[in-house]
Amino acid sequence: MTTICFLGAGSVVFTRDLLSDLFAYDDLGDLRVVLHDIDPERLATAEALAQRVSADRPGTKVVAEADRRSALQGADFVVNSIQVGMFDATLRDFEVPERFGLRQTIADTVGIGGIFRGLRTFPVLEGIARDMLEVCPDAWLLNYTNPMAMNVAYLHAVAPQLKVLGLCHSVHWTVHGLCELVGVPMAETSFRSAGVNHQAWLLEWTHQGESLYPRLDELIARDAELRRRVRVDMYRRIGFYPTETSEHSAEYLPWYLHDDDEVERLRIPVGAYVGISRENLEEYAATRRALAAGEALPGEERTATEYAPQVVHSIVTGQHREIVANVPNLGLIDNLPAGFTIEVPADVDATGVRPRPAGALPTQCAAVNAAYCSTGMLTVEAAVTGDPRKVRQAAMVDANTSASLTVDRIWALCDALVAAHGDLLPEPLRVPVAL
Repeated sequence: MTTICFLGAGSVVFTRDLLSDLFAYDDLGDLRVVLHDIDPERLATAEALAQRVSADRPGTKVVAEADRRSALQGADFVVNSIQVGMFDATLRDFEVPERFGLRQTIADTVGIGGIFRGLRTFPVLEGIARDMLEVCPDAWLLNYTNPMAMNVAYLHAVAPQLKVLGLCHSVHWTVHGLCELVGVPMAETSFRSAGVNHQAWLLEWTHQGESLYPRLDELIARDAELRRRVRVDMYRRIGFYPTETSEHSAEYLPWYLHDDDEVERLRIPVGAYVGISRENLEEYAATRRALAAGEALPGEERTATEYAPQVVHSIVTGQHREIVANVPNLGLIDNLPAGFTIEVPADVDATGVRPRPAGALPTQCAAVNAAYCSTGMLTVEAAVTGDPRKVRQAAMVDANTSASLTVDRIWALCDALVAAHGDLLPEPLRVPVAL
């Protein structure tokens, strides 16, 4: 029996999507699905949902466990989708910077929001790693929690012997959307990407041996509205298409969000994630009501294409797959920092996961990735060393933050966010820093 433990299972819609994909395989044998969440109501909701989704699959045992260490006992795979601080912390990540004049869109990857989301997530990750090394040391930790690159790098720093894989669907859906745009079935194309999570680059994209970039160029040249998107603008200037949405991409760069005209030209949805988070809360409430009433679940008809079920299936059955994975840069991308998290294609089968070396990125792509990596490395180092000055340094080198605020304002903003998040942060970092 294969045991799969879901941490943060109270993210019920995501848990449902993963389970639906997992149960679509008929050759996995018996499965034990263990759900864990620190919120009793969300855990109960996740259990009811999992029982419904698994009702037609014989050989599946669903267990809800409030104690994390007990939940991890004997796990073969651990899927992590926790959100430390939930909506209230997300709101603070937007409201406090807004008072300083700093615009954000999603605030979960880099930027000031990504820095503080990472800092409040690291202590929980350290606890998860410690528990796993004691009760399921051979398990794979499949991480979905953002900030992806910082979280994987932190786990590598504090528990390098743990088998950690960061999984994100951004490359898949980027290629899917581009194929729809140029009118070519995705299944008939080949593609290769490399870079960092949410800011990788589509290095190759072909159909029947020919690059599809010229077709994309023709469409962009004819369509003025298509040119009013951040990542289309990035592509036209950098030369390779970035693998995350314009909403995300805008806040990883120094060029757009501080300028009113650019926000309007590129239709950048400032503060978008606050609305998305509220919608997620509403969808959770609707799911809970539907479960209680025995009704169809909202969004039940949609399909997911997530990597975690594919990884489980390939390792258990031996079926080879190629996925995109976030792993430490141990000789995989020559011109990005060693040890920090990068995103590359990887082969998966019964022997495990083997990331493919990507060589050197085009120089301009690596240059854009540099600020992202520097912010992430300093944030991880702040937590590992307990040095609060490194939190401020991470913000100082962040692309959007440094383009929008003076260094004095950046330090004051960090002090304000430390006060706002309080004991969610590692204790050594909960102090203001005088010059």
